Amino acid sequence: MGQRVIRNHQDLLQYERYLETRQFPFTVSDSQGAKRSAEQNRLMRQWCLDLEAQGDQSAEEYRAEIKLTLGVPILRAENADFRARYDDVVKGLPYETKLALMREPFDFPVTRLMTVKQQRRLLDEVQRYYGAQGFALTDPDGPLWEARMAS
Repeated sequence: MGQRVIRNHQDLLQYERYLETRQFPFTVSDSQGAKRSAEQNRLMRQWCLDLEAQGDQSAEEYRAEIKLTLGVPILRAENADFRARYDDVVKGLPYETKLALMREPFDFPVTRLMTVKQQRRLLDEVQRYYGAQGFALTDPDGPLWEARMAS
């Protein structure tokens, strides 16, 4: 079945109709919030490119750094399953190994597990952290970003 985001009463009714077609037994679980949005994904990708253009790492290296240093603390605080998995597999490893696990080919899941609200907090943290270091990140409310999103 996968996952469904129930955003309104119509979505709920559609989900109920789907459940009525299932054969017993089956398992259903739910969690509060919705997965991160496509717009948030695009903005994070753009910011990693911005960092690459101004810094001394590749966009993928910045992405790994963001996942590890800013994203992991958000998820560990709010997601018990993630915290248990991370603590069991990654927590005790050296920093450089942790960074390697955040990149391909391992790509330890962090941001893809986030809700829209958690991703918003992550984006705020990225803006604050890298802005304080003098990096200029694409303004998600600016005309250049708006034009890019429209195309």
